[in-house]
Amino acid sequence: MGSILDTNTSPDGVRYATREDIMRALDVQTTARNRRQIDDAIEAASRGVEGLCHRRFAPVLATRYFDWPGRPAASYTPWVLRLDDSELISLTSITSGGISIPLDDVNLEPNRSGPPFSRVEIKLNTSAAYGGGQTYQRDVTITGLWGYRDTETTLGAATAAVGSGTTLTVDGATSAAVGVGSILRVDDERMLVTERAQADTGQTGTLTASKADTTLTVTDGTAFAVDEVLLLDSERVRVDDIAGNTLVVERAYDGTVLAAHTSTPIYAPRALTVTRGALGTTATTHTTGATAYEWQPPGLIHQLVKAEAIWSLLQERSGWFRLASSSGKSAPEVSRVSIDALRDQAYTEYGRKARTRGI
Repeated sequence: MGSILDTNTSPDGVRYATREDIMRALDVQTTARNRRQIDDAIEAASRGVEGLCHRRFAPVLATRYFDWPGRPAASYTPWVLRLDDSELISLTSITSGGISIPLDDVNLEPNRSGPPFSRVEIKLNTSAAYGGGQTYQRDVTITGLWGYRDTETTLGAATAAVGSGTTLTVDGATSAAVGVGSILRVDDERMLVTERAQADTGQTGTLTASKADTTLTVTDGTAFAVDEVLLLDSERVRVDDIAGNTLVVERAYDGTVLAAHTSTPIYAPRALTVTRGALGTTATTHTTGATAYEWQPPGLIHQLVKAEAIWSLLQERSGWFRLASSSGKSAPEVSRVSIDALRDQAYTEYGRKARTRGI
């Protein structure tokens, strides 16, 4: 009764937290070495949470195939197609025996709590039906958006046209909100952010070599966003507040060296390296100003992946031994208990209680 998923649309590699989430939580500096460690920990945590909950959460556009349900059995409901481990967010098309079934002739269930939907039911007041092919095997073909839920946040605009390349240049609001591991959508194309690079903002700034000098005057303050990290020469500064064309910044951020800057070009990590045509979508051209959206994983799933990744990194640093606090007690043990509670909560809220058939 299972479904077949084209491997080209598999959501493997999707992460439910970003590198920047973990770095902020641990307050670590950016280096090539710790970037890989953090990415590996998030990847492992994301796959672990999927295994815990018996479901994948990211939206995937795909065509999947099912056996038609019209075989006599003790519970004979030939109008009900159970999707088992393939959860549906929205339906694009459905055929059975090569015959198209109008979307108006089916119900997605459960209608009171979906998406995700676990059943596609033929409306009993229509002439539509499953079956008609030479065999019931893979008789039903469904194209749609699969996954748990398609919840997105509007970020900002692309500041340069996107053609066939793998770089998406975005504005300050998007730069502040997006991290490595984010799932973006521009028009109908989804992209996975795999790295960030500095881009010239087109503005300059002047600062003295004083930690107390936190006022950075720019030409256009609307081009920046709170939490965006800027680069002047080799010093990073974090934008904590914006008043008109004045940015209030945290100096020498991320372990960089405090220095004086005079009419220095301001750079920001707005050049995103992306995997194009991700999650079953098709890479296409996007014009300057196209709106970028970010997919949001469920809150508990996001928190649990962060917790598991942080726990893994701390354990790796300790050589996978229990660390003792000054009181002689095991400091990480408290975190382990907290993670166990978070795992229980996430499973209660989002876990499928059967590996194959949802209830």
